[in-house]
Amino acid sequence: MSLNFKRTYKFAFKSAFYITLLSVLFIGVLSYFTFFPESEKLITFLIALAISVYIISFLVIQYRVDFFIYKKIKRIYDDVSFLESSTVINGPITTDIATLTREVKKFASDKRMEIETLKVREAYRREFLGNVSHELKTPLFTVQGYLLTLLDGAMKDKTLRKKYLQRAEKGVERLVYIVKDLDMISKLEMGDLNLNIEKFDIVETVKNVFDLLEMKAEKKNIILSFDNKYATPIYVLGDAEKIQQVITNLVVNAIKYGKENGFVEVGFDILTNGKIITRVKDNGEGIEKQNIPRLFERFYRVDKSGSRSEGGSGLGLAIVKHIIEAHNGKIHVQSQYSVGSEFSFTLEKAK
Repeated sequence: MSLNFKRTYKFAFKSAFYITLLSVLFIGVLSYFTFFPESEKLITFLIALAISVYIISFLVIQYRVDFFIYKKIKRIYDDVSFLESSTVINGPITTDIATLTREVKKFASDKRMEIETLKVREAYRREFLGNVSHELKTPLFTVQGYLLTLLDGAMKDKTLRKKYLQRAEKGVERLVYIVKDLDMISKLEMGDLNLNIEKFDIVETVKNVFDLLEMKAEKKNIILSFDNKYATPIYVLGDAEKIQQVITNLVVNAIKYGKENGFVEVGFDILTNGKIITRVKDNGEGIEKQNIPRLFERFYRVDKSGSRSEGGSGLGLAIVKHIIEAHNGKIHVQSQYSVGSEFSFTLEKAK
């Protein structure tokens, strides 16, 4: 790897000046009190001495700087060049000590930040793998248990056989659901999921979601409604199918964590920047403040025990966040524990 060295003479100039000054002062004083020469000759001698000492000092110092600093630092830079530090090897290397000190400190700081980032990513990777294995092993063990029971003799009982096969089927459905969500979020994160941007009525989309989830809400006597009567369509730009999935995930969560005899309310506001904000509000359990920053992480669950019994892949909010961000929108959450939550997201208003 070739390095662009910028040779500076500032250090040699200053060092030679100090050496010359001290040498001339010392020799001048010594000559004056020892030999008592004439003042004119002494001055001429000191001037000639100063010029000679300065030139010789400058040449020697600059040579030593070239040898010890340029060559030694080049060797050090070659040793660390595999780290590809943009702060050190992008610009010219200089012998100015202050500049070198700043560059080395910045280099060390960047490396420290990279190490901290790697530690955080490693911790996140371990947590993610643990969550994936936990999510997959539960339905897998369920299916395996029922199948082994059938193979051990329960297959002869027709009633028991049907019952166990139906339960095994539910476990397989859960696995398929998790795998589909993992596939989708992987595509979203890699940018491989193409969006079909079109003009559509978001009010009609919410009505479709309400129709799909009506029976699920009735089990907890939760009312699905709008905050106002929207007699006219509200048109937005986006992928209608993906936005319906966003609304579905948010409403499903609101039902899942909602209170008996509660409500889920959807409303819209037109913002001044040409955006439409959609709000999904509930009067459910609410979310504790310390959990809100991690809500949109993959597999993160506020309720580590109860939420698993409700089903789901643990990827719903992560998918919601990626879909909205793919639409150049933003998602927000406001929640008060034991009072309720409100999720809101923005989309471009259609003209």
